[in-house]
Amino acid sequence: MSSTALPPEVPAGALDDATARRVEALIEQEEGAQNRLKGWLGRAAVVIAVAMSLFHLWAAWDIVPTTTLRFVHVGFAMVLGFALFPMAGRFRHRLMPWDWALIAAAIYVVWYLVTGGDDLQDRIIFPEPMDIVVGWLLIALVLEVTRRATGWIMPVVALLFLLYGFHGNLLDPPWRHQGYDAERLIPHLTITLEGIFGTAVDVSASLIVLFTIYGAILQASGAGKFFVDFSFALTGGKPQSAGRTVVLSSFLLGGPSGSGVATTVTLGTVAWPMMKKVGYRADDAGGLLAAGGLGAIISPPVMGAAAFLIAEYLKIGYLEVLVMAIIPTCLYYASLLFMVELDQRRIAARAQAGDAAAAEAMKVDPVGKLLRLYGFHFSTLIAIVVFMVMGYSATLSVLYAMGVAVALSFLRRETALTPRRLVDALAAGAVQSVGIAATCACAGIIVGVITLTGLGLKFSDIAIQAAGGSLVVTAIYTGLIVWVVGLAVPVTASYIICAVVAAPALIKLGVPDYAAHMFVFYYAVLSEVSPPTALSPFAASAITGAGPYRTTLQAWKYTLPAFVLPFVFVTDPEGVGLLLQLHGDMTWMDVVWQVVLATTGLAALAAACQGWLLRGLAGWERWGLGLAGVLLIFPASIQALVADALPHPHWIGLVLAGMLLALQWRPRPASSS
Repeated sequence: MSSTALPPEVPAGALDDATARRVEALIEQEEGAQNRLKGWLGRAAVVIAVAMSLFHLWAAWDIVPTTTLRFVHVGFAMVLGFALFPMAGRFRHRLMPWDWALIAAAIYVVWYLVTGGDDLQDRIIFPEPMDIVVGWLLIALVLEVTRRATGWIMPVVALLFLLYGFHGNLLDPPWRHQGYDAERLIPHLTITLEGIFGTAVDVSASLIVLFTIYGAILQASGAGKFFVDFSFALTGGKPQSAGRTVVLSSFLLGGPSGSGVATTVTLGTVAWPMMKKVGYRADDAGGLLAAGGLGAIISPPVMGAAAFLIAEYLKIGYLEVLVMAIIPTCLYYASLLFMVELDQRRIAARAQAGDAAAAEAMKVDPVGKLLRLYGFHFSTLIAIVVFMVMGYSATLSVLYAMGVAVALSFLRRETALTPRRLVDALAAGAVQSVGIAATCACAGIIVGVITLTGLGLKFSDIAIQAAGGSLVVTAIYTGLIVWVVGLAVPVTASYIICAVVAAPALIKLGVPDYAAHMFVFYYAVLSEVSPPTALSPFAASAITGAGPYRTTLQAWKYTLPAFVLPFVFVTDPEGVGLLLQLHGDMTWMDVVWQVVLATTGLAALAAACQGWLLRGLAGWERWGLGLAGVLLIFPASIQALVADALPHPHWIGLVLAGMLLALQWRPRPASSS
């Protein structure tokens, strides 16, 4: 099976060979290094991948028993994982004897589980010896396929949790538990729906895989290229269009791309030459590109995989998760636009010289022509939301949206999903879901140990005690925990672990469960721009030529709202208004007021970070705007920390920001000759 790590929107020859290799290596860190199988092996891999997609499409349409769906989903992921991801780099592009053995073992394990039926489920408490053997084999297979697809860290973490499950009785309180033997722990992890085949795999099998197939279909029909071209055409012709194009493109491209790194690379190869010509420094441009890639994960209607897990954990519809993400996403991109406009003010002198070059760099059709020829791609992007609003489940909505995308693709000959292209799209969607399925299965080992030993409740008590019962301090500890976990494991795994371990601490202190889980989700996503696993900034730096850590620091600056906004959800009783939820005596006017305060505060923080407002800011002005931004965004937290000694912090912030803006309006005194 032939595959490439570079996103399809990257034009041939857009990157030199050395840069392309660096970018491909970074993408492989996130998505695994894939084999490019040829001949009958490649065709067989395509057949298996298409079979996986067709099975899940059928399961979305018809009723498939829950256990069967989860068992077969993990089975497909293991077979494709062992076939397409080599044991080591030197064994790439061919199947070794041990790969065949692992594929056979995966097929046998799934056959054993599926044919076991109700009898197998009834033997959980008193398992047969073969149940234990198959359970150990399944755990080993899941750990190995996860290692191949995502790297060593996730399997090592799972092994440490396994050791904790077996030998937790040797630890000191409060970490001690009674300890479990193989007859109790292994069936819990491998047969029940509390371990490997728990909630995470359920969501992966019923929703995430469908959305990856949907994204692959959009890519194959040219939707991604259209969204990039449309953004360039809509914002083109002006110096400041470079940054605006990145912001708009990242939002539109997030749905069909589904990957922060892929979005960063796709935009970077096209936008970096233009950004360079209008005056962007390499690290500034890389930071903005990485921030745009991060936005692709948090933007409705197709968010990161963890968003689907939120719906399942909270037992709500995916549409409700989308609604909660609307305002944070708008604020995120508003902050990026603030940064972009201030960037333009900083580089205005250089941009004049680069204006013609920038316009020349954007050789795309006019907006009207693009909409007339390819505007139907917008219909496919919003189809999911329309179907969910009509009352269909998320599963049926994405299934019907795929049908719309396939049908509309035939409006243009060059976008038509012919049988060959449709087969390639179905295969690509299945392959893209392998890493997520493996991660969810491996995370199930961790979650199974946590639920069996009660570690989640213990950890919540420990966190609350360490924070002295303070909600603000507990939120800070929780954010740090999620962030640190996200440095080691992928976004999806980070959310799964911390939703069980960290979120309960916030919920115990009175935070609504949906706010606590959205908080964990956003901080899990931040692993995309946090070293040592800052893959999006590193990919951007490979394209721009800037230093990776300088680019990461710039990405932190641009992603400022993603760092600060989640604290509003959990520390301010009215902060849930940003999630479009009413709590207590709140009204919709309170929600509007929260949005106004947050927007103004983010604008102040953006100016403080950029060191520019209407003109360059002095040091004290930057500190003043930073303080004003904090007062506007976190009035309730500040009042809680200073014991109400500072009344109405938001009004103080508004006055301070207004005074500093007025000073900027005043003309500078003429310098004496």
